[in-house]
Amino acid sequence: MNTEEKWKDTWKLDAPHHATQWELHQELRQEIKTRWNRAVPYADELFDRWERASFLGFGEGASIYDSSLILGDVKVGQDTWVGPFTILDGQGGLMIGRNCSISAGVQIYTHDTVKWALTGGKAEHESHPVQIEDCCYIGPMSIVSKGVTIAKHSVVGANSFVNKDVPPFSIAVGSPARLIGQVELTDDNDIRLVYTEG
Repeated sequence: MNTEEKWKDTWKLDAPHHATQWELHQELRQEIKTRWNRAVPYADELFDRWERASFLGFGEGASIYDSSLILGDVKVGQDTWVGPFTILDGQGGLMIGRNCSISAGVQIYTHDTVKWALTGGKAEHESHPVQIEDCCYIGPMSIVSKGVTIAKHSVVGANSFVNKDVPPFSIAVGSPARLIGQVELTDDNDIRLVYTEG
């Protein structure tokens, strides 16, 4: 007896709807694996990323995973992809342009409670809007702090902490993020990433 056969029934519930959910999961998992060669969490199997983006008022063609947390006023442009396990805090106003990639685990904050906590609740929460302009890539697990603008055609490397503005056509990496290069667009719609340091 292999491991799967040995354990397959030990965790199942006796409720009839559980069997139906299990069958649906098996069917969706196989379809997603066949069509896109992916295995995603069950909730993301069930829900349409594009429908959720439409419900949230995002631009046409935008998509957002069900595992993403949305707070407050978040505006997202057309054809932008928001990956799984992201946090988009729009309580201070968040605008993301068109054709952006917001990678898995990215957290974008428009407010913080640092001064509130350090003063024992005497200071107010601070809020400032964040803007990510058109055609930007934010790498996995990066954090964008309140008040930041990431200008068009910029790249933020994975695991970066962005607490200052990023100029257009820039490459920023690190914690805190620093500029290490530029994005060059060619006449034939190709790009070159030109590193000035590192």
